[in-house]
Amino acid sequence: MSDGLPVRDGIVIPRDELVIRATRAGGPGGQHVNTSSTRIEVVWNVARTRALDEEQRSLVLTRLASRVDADGDLRVVAADSRSQRQNRTAAESRLVAIVSRALAIPKRRRPTRPTAASVRQRLDTKRRRADTKRQRRRDHGE
Repeated sequence: MSDGLPVRDGIVIPRDELVIRATRAGGPGGQHVNTSSTRIEVVWNVARTRALDEEQRSLVLTRLASRVDADGDLRVVAADSRSQRQNRTAAESRLVAIVSRALAIPKRRRPTRPTAASVRQRLDTKRRRADTKRQRRRDHGE
């Protein structure tokens, strides 16, 4: 395994900052579930990490405020597979995806105007609908 999880643009989460715990998982699997610890929980402290600068740290903490606890820990869990290794890989990739989405800066929307053809089509449709309703009246618009 490498010494870190690459997130984006040169940002790498060092593996020594990750706390990885294996616990017993629920769900299907029969007796296997009762005896093996395959559920993986990965905890990363965003508040004290050296992988992010102050600006990135504050961005992640504000965008993931509902997922980060009071100590600054971001917790990701995987219990999809019966394999501890697969669950660890899944949890780490989820952590990377969550942090990457939190660091993404959305593109600014450029305001656009409707095309002349779409305006014309909208007005024609309104006119046709108004004519249809006018013809249904008793007095026929007179």
